[in-house]
Amino acid sequence: MERFQVSVGFSCGASAFSHPSEITLKRYRMHAALSFVVAASFASLHAADFPAFEERIIDANVGKVCYAVISSDVDGDGQTDIVAVTESRVLWYQAPDWKMRTIIDGQTPLDNVCIAAHDIDGDGQIDFALGAGWTKTGTIHWLQRGESLDENWTVHSIGQEAWTHRMRFADVLGKGRPQLVVSPLNATEGNGVRLTAFEIPKSPTKDRWVAHVLNDELNRMHNHWHVDFDGNNTIDTLTASQEGINLVTGTTSEWQRTKLGTGETADTPAQSGAGEIKLGTLQNGKRFIATVEPMHGHSVVVYTEPASATKTDLWNRTVIDDGFQRGHALWTADFDGDGNDEIAFGHSDTPETFGVIIYDFNQSATNQWQKHVIDAGGIATEDLIVEDFNGDGLLDIVAGGRATHNVKLYLQKK
Repeated sequence: MERFQVSVGFSCGASAFSHPSEITLKRYRMHAALSFVVAASFASLHAADFPAFEERIIDANVGKVCYAVISSDVDGDGQTDIVAVTESRVLWYQAPDWKMRTIIDGQTPLDNVCIAAHDIDGDGQIDFALGAGWTKTGTIHWLQRGESLDENWTVHSIGQEAWTHRMRFADVLGKGRPQLVVSPLNATEGNGVRLTAFEIPKSPTKDRWVAHVLNDELNRMHNHWHVDFDGNNTIDTLTASQEGINLVTGTTSEWQRTKLGTGETADTPAQSGAGEIKLGTLQNGKRFIATVEPMHGHSVVVYTEPASATKTDLWNRTVIDDGFQRGHALWTADFDGDGNDEIAFGHSDTPETFGVIIYDFNQSATNQWQKHVIDAGGIATEDLIVEDFNGDGLLDIVAGGRATHNVKLYLQKK
């Protein structure tokens, strides 16, 4: 894609406009009109290059807060369903008509805050891990379906970790089966939060889920993300915390932390660092890290890999947009099929404009990102995910709202 810019230059000295001739005025009017038409055409061309989205309200009143949304084929019919977490319930919306169905209701300590999908008991069907009671005890559970999807699921205990805030399944231990990796928001003992991998036992309902602490040096870890970062066929963990952007790598016996980015730097620790994190790739093969800074912050930031790419070099930080209140969700994906990952971003408290935005990398201009507002004022975004939800081969967005209490689906138009 290209970004076009048209500028109009003319002399505006006093003598030139004191007594303009008719031909001078005609030439100026023609030039200005032509410039306007060209600029409008270029703007329309650029806008037409990027996908449009059709909004659908999945749930207008899901609860007090929609803390998390994920995608999963809950009923095993090959279609992608939507799963939403509220303070007291876990709900799923069955594709293709998005009928609401209940997984649990009032069966865990308030508030539920995070969820991850995996076949935990090995029966070939999707189960869920769930973080609850997060501002108090911090309880970790897994949810097992009953004989029918019409009945509430059974809640089993995994463990307890105060301030449990985010969780994902990933094989960070290299054992051939994913573990449940949990990141608390705040430290409760020692120097920092305990980023912990829980192994799924042979009998998940009876046996203890063995915990492996991957790192305990970071504070206010708002989110983490798993990826084979160094290409050695092991899964690593990117973290966004008060200390900025860090990478946690290692094995079951030894773990290392490498700092990749500074995050927002401020005099107050609570206003420093980063809160959301995802990894993306550009058409030229270069990777970037997208963040929201600081936690609940005002800036969307992109980090690009330094030329030297040694382990001690920090990545290059660029603020691509700012002025937001409570930025709270990120995803990277190639919406338009140009080989560049875009950045989907959600914010919840920015007056009148809270919602969903996509930033599209402009290949013809270094470090420039084109902003596309998908929803302004319609959803106070707490979380969002990107997936092909209707099976048409195009990527869509699902977002869950905080103050707006809603769940929305944004289907990409063909």
